[in-house]
Amino acid sequence: MLASPEFGKEGGRMQTTDMLPRETPVQLIDADGAAVPDEHYERPGADALLRAYRGLVEGRRINDQASALVRQGRLAVYPSSHGQEACQVAASLAIGDEDWLFPTYRDSVAVIGRGVAPADALVLLKGDWHSGYDVHAHRVAPQTTPLATQLLHAVGFAYAAKQRGEDTVALALCGDGATSEGDFHEAMNFAAVFHVPVVFLIQNNEFAISVPLSRQTAAPSLAHKAIGYGMPGQRVDGNDVAAVLAVLGEAVERARAGGGPTLVEAHTYRMQAHTNADDDTRYREREEVQAWVARDPLLRLRTHLTAAGALDEELEAQYAAGAEEIAAAMRAALNADSELDPEDLFRFVTETRSPQLEEQWQLLRDEIARTPAENAGGAR
Repeated sequence: MLASPEFGKEGGRMQTTDMLPRETPVQLIDADGAAVPDEHYERPGADALLRAYRGLVEGRRINDQASALVRQGRLAVYPSSHGQEACQVAASLAIGDEDWLFPTYRDSVAVIGRGVAPADALVLLKGDWHSGYDVHAHRVAPQTTPLATQLLHAVGFAYAAKQRGEDTVALALCGDGATSEGDFHEAMNFAAVFHVPVVFLIQNNEFAISVPLSRQTAAPSLAHKAIGYGMPGQRVDGNDVAAVLAVLGEAVERARAGGGPTLVEAHTYRMQAHTNADDDTRYREREEVQAWVARDPLLRLRTHLTAAGALDEELEAQYAAGAEEIAAAMRAALNADSELDPEDLFRFVTETRSPQLEEQWQLLRDEIARTPAENAGGAR
């Protein structure tokens, strides 16, 4: 149970009991789709769960289509979040329109959930030079490939928002591997010391590429790390979108009300390889992967909503059709050849182009302007 901004303080610091996560991750819908009562967290209503289910359907289709585009050579790489979509969808829904999301390379579904066009969200993974979308328009920071750097960005952004008196919360995503980085420590420590409105969501999918969690930490859980920094931590079933929504929702509102940062650990699993370049059979057994199939977040919520009478075949077909439209738009955009402007190599290096950069651009422009015959002659 997380302490509210008004309670759980002693001498200006939170009491230890208010910072410790639960021994068992929060769960509101079990693997069989049955409701699980909780003394603190309230299960989201049917409308909220239907929005989440639609996000799960679209997210699964996005993952599958992106993986297919890699095989077709239209994407250079894709880190699939197949099986982790509950974390992705909840992250996009738990924050308000004025809040900011700080994603990782595996969080394309969350980025798209914030309104970024799927094709734009995949530009980075296509191998283009920019993030592909207007970060200010969508309030989504560029996806990062270095581990944990986005956590520092989120903390700095939240600190600036606090200094300006803005009603803004930053939600920073990371994986379990990022918790082994120095940037993780720096972000946690700064956020707690300066009491900034930021929520950290660790998607613990058990592996940092091939390194299992047991070789990364000896802590009882990653959420237990929060107490060392002086902030509350919580554990949640990362395949239960209802629970992730509830836990993140409380943490976001706590930050917005001046209660400071929260660390949330979502227990989930990476069902597919780290990327298409990874061979996960070298470090984990197929039986281990199959054991998580029954915990699929999409099937779990479908079972729950169907049993509750909130989801029928007509609505299911509507969501599936919408997901197919997204997949078709992805194919059309990524199958089109990019229109390249060579001057972009120099245009965005600095606000004012230096004489050296201008000279380099002129040399390249002259090279491009030569006729094919001249270029061929110069090659000899």
